[in-house]
Amino acid sequence: MALFKKSNQITETNQLPPWKIAIIDDEPAVHEVTKLSLRNFTFENRGLVFLSAYSAEEGRSLFLNTPDIALAFVDVVMESDHAGLELIEHIRDELQNHTTRLVLRTGQPGQAPEEEVIRGYDINDYKAKTELSSAKLKSCVYTAIRSYRDIRTIELGKRGMEDVLQSSSSVLQSQTLVQFGTAVLKQTLTLLNLDHSILYLTTQHTDLYGDSKLTVLAASGDLAQLSEPGISCDIPKEIESEINQVFKSKSNYQSEDLFIGYYPSGTASCNILYVKLTHPLNEVQKTVLEMFASNVALVFQNLTQKEDIQQTQKELIMVLSDAIELRSKETGGHVKRVILMTEFLSKKLGMSDEFIDTIRYSSALHDVGKISIPESILHKPGKLNDEEWEIMKTHAQKGYELLADSDRIVAKMGAVIAKTHHERWDGKGYPEGLSGEAIPIEGRIMAIVDVIDALLSKRCYKPAWTPEKVIDYLKENAGVQFDPQITEIAIKYFDTFLEIRALQPDEDE
Repeated sequence: MALFKKSNQITETNQLPPWKIAIIDDEPAVHEVTKLSLRNFTFENRGLVFLSAYSAEEGRSLFLNTPDIALAFVDVVMESDHAGLELIEHIRDELQNHTTRLVLRTGQPGQAPEEEVIRGYDINDYKAKTELSSAKLKSCVYTAIRSYRDIRTIELGKRGMEDVLQSSSSVLQSQTLVQFGTAVLKQTLTLLNLDHSILYLTTQHTDLYGDSKLTVLAASGDLAQLSEPGISCDIPKEIESEINQVFKSKSNYQSEDLFIGYYPSGTASCNILYVKLTHPLNEVQKTVLEMFASNVALVFQNLTQKEDIQQTQKELIMVLSDAIELRSKETGGHVKRVILMTEFLSKKLGMSDEFIDTIRYSSALHDVGKISIPESILHKPGKLNDEEWEIMKTHAQKGYELLADSDRIVAKMGAVIAKTHHERWDGKGYPEGLSGEAIPIEGRIMAIVDVIDALLSKRCYKPAWTPEKVIDYLKENAGVQFDPQITEIAIKYFDTFLEIRALQPDEDE
């Protein structure tokens, strides 16, 4: 049994609106005769709808409010001898409407000579009212509508090309796969002038073991609940079957109510665009979609490779941080909590998304310099003597030196954090004795987070402090050890830090 069941045939007459024909004439009889002669007219299975105006002034209003008129019959003489000619100039020059086909009609041919009018005005035909028999009227309408259709197709194609370039530019600005999926969805809706259920999917790269998965990048309409990444198991079975069929055929599919686009993005991956339709896409829409999707495929491939590299770097950072934490024999959840706390404080400080995303991982490197500290000092249960303390303090500079040569943003910020998270607001910290806002904001954030978590944790040299005692310490040291603004926010949202500790407890808690 085929996976795709063809919907009941829908006639194009029901799908497409009728052609709009404007009759602008001060003689009511002309309106009636024209409508009578064309009452059964159809072109490409589309009928006609008539719009009437009985003066040039009414014609101006009609064109102002109805930009998609295919053909207009315009009388020359109405409220003035040249009212029709002035209306033509208004339509072409002021309204900049160059698609509507304009046919001038006159009951007084001598008043506006034909050659002079055709040469001087942007019209498509000029007829005496007595010339237009029923057969000639129909012939005139066929010619005019066919011309209007072709001009509209060219215009839509040109506009589609411009939209593709603009939309592709918007998508190219995406820095992450989530941003990418959102941009693709938004631009697809704009390009196709749709507001229906759209599901944008992609298969991830198939690995050496043959494993692959379906990931939802963005969704809208009644499929919006699927927009969380990596939830292929929750995709409705019917949709999953339709998509799998496209995977197998490696080609697009379209019916009256569904379009599924297949766009390869590499040797082992592809993109899928799933669109519910109220009517089939026309040729212009399909062409625009194909052009846009080809650009999207390239962007996706590049972003996937970029995120794979970034994710690998982040995972390695976490492994390194856990190893340092384990060597220090500090509490097991310290690094994980520091990540969540610095991210939270950065958001409350109104830092940029890029800053927040970077500090989320850079903060894990704050004590990387401890790798150079002897274990006898790291594991000493009692208070360090002066010589041992001086050695311990070198971990800040050592951490900086380990990371400073990297041009990767996470490592660059990690170097700054490693070096400055023991500086104090009053200038009595180390290694450089920086004070106030001379201390980088990431160092100031890390300074208070590191202390809060350390005080709330049991260490080999001290018991865990109570929340009340930690808050008192923060109040006493605002503007002394810590940035007063950050301290105020930390105290205000202290319950959040306790919640983070509850989510990431130490092993012995």
